[in-house]
Amino acid sequence: SPLYALQTVFTADNHAVHATSGDVYGVISLVFWSITMVVSVKYVTFIMRADNGGEGGIMALTALVQGARVKRNATKLMLVTLGILGASLFYGDGAITPAISVLSAVEGVKVAVPSLHSMVLPITVAVLTMLFAIQRYGTKLVGNLFGPVMAVWFGVLALLGIVEIAHHPDVIRALSPTYGARFFFHHGGVAFIALGSVVLAVTGAEALYADMGHFGRAPIRRAWFLLVFPALTLNCLAQGSLILRSPKSVSNPFFLLVPSWAQIPMVLLATVATVIASQAVISGAFSVSHQAVQLGFLPRLTVRHTSRREIGQIYVPGINAMLFAVVLAIVIGFGSSAALASAYGVAVTGTFILNTILFLAVARLLWHRPRRLIALGAAVFLTIEFSFFAANLTKVVHGGWLPLAIGAIVFTVLMTWRRGREIVSANRMREEGPLQDYIDNLNARRPPIQRVPRSEEHTSELQSL
Repeated sequence: SPLYALQTVFTADNHAVHATSGDVYGVISLVFWSITMVVSVKYVTFIMRADNGGEGGIMALTALVQGARVKRNATKLMLVTLGILGASLFYGDGAITPAISVLSAVEGVKVAVPSLHSMVLPITVAVLTMLFAIQRYGTKLVGNLFGPVMAVWFGVLALLGIVEIAHHPDVIRALSPTYGARFFFHHGGVAFIALGSVVLAVTGAEALYADMGHFGRAPIRRAWFLLVFPALTLNCLAQGSLILRSPKSVSNPFFLLVPSWAQIPMVLLATVATVIASQAVISGAFSVSHQAVQLGFLPRLTVRHTSRREIGQIYVPGINAMLFAVVLAIVIGFGSSAALASAYGVAVTGTFILNTILFLAVARLLWHRPRRLIALGAAVFLTIEFSFFAANLTKVVHGGWLPLAIGAIVFTVLMTWRRGREIVSANRMREEGPLQDYIDNLNARRPPIQRVPRSEEHTSELQSL
């Protein structure tokens, strides 16, 4: 998000925010508090407490709701349907994230070596092809390869932030929520439209939760609070400082923050970092698909477990191939991260809202939290997320229809498969009778069915499995 979030806010074709101190401070305040409330508080602190056998993501919440005791079946059906809708929107988000992330990084070539601007698309396609090709080797191998790179990436973000903030330390004041409130008070309509770009700073939050089965709750929390959140905050402040010093830098504040001699290495580092960011979304798509199969919303897919220790580390070849085809089509069709920014946000904010609703349902139905706490959580988080969603509705005609269309297709497939299974099961039961009756008849049979005793070798194999 540091690559394109602030750039999009200040360069939007319509209702662009101006590079004045009031506007810059207001936007930084909105970005910082959006990350704080949506990622730090909602996802990392609260929602990650809800897991389904270690798995995260909206399908995990759906499974928890499906297993809860509810007085009215209609309520459970509605909640499960909302969960499936949220999972469908996540696929729409998952298709755009790799495209916009890698494109925005490779576009740094235009800043460092303008003569190579025609190579942006070919390089992006090559990088994405490599990314999807290595998925078969599993999350552990990918994590061992990418982990050190991410430490360098966030370290560089923080270093760039510290150096720039030293030139304009007053920018730290922008962390106060009063600047965001003042921005809204003075620029009502423009500020509301700007929320559609501000939300780009938090678009990876759902993937963070969906990847919980791959990496674990504790490592994600430590990485977020000790490294990622501070680095993002420092870099956001630095970009704001640069824009105040040089308003023309709104064209690409991230790469213009880097000294000219380091821009080419930064393009390479950013490209690798965005590949890893895309990896998080792809892993999340594998987890959501696996859980959809277990819940009966998808046919049985080939699922390869890539770790002997972590059950959540999986690779789903079919989903990988389909996602790769869609991502390439999006990159070639839109051609630039600026064009893709208009398509980004609608599906993400819709998923945020549905995630909040399902989490509050889990907190009430399974954890029996007091109604007043549920109401408070709904008031705080849904107010923020409905504001983001409403602001992004303006993007629908400018490309926001794409993730909605992908979500609609996925939703239709999931619900159709689930309904088909119900029809087949009902027909089978009518023809053959209930399965439990068949098992009871076998157990009651006289003489009893002969059972071949297991060998010690076979028993030890089963125990090891």
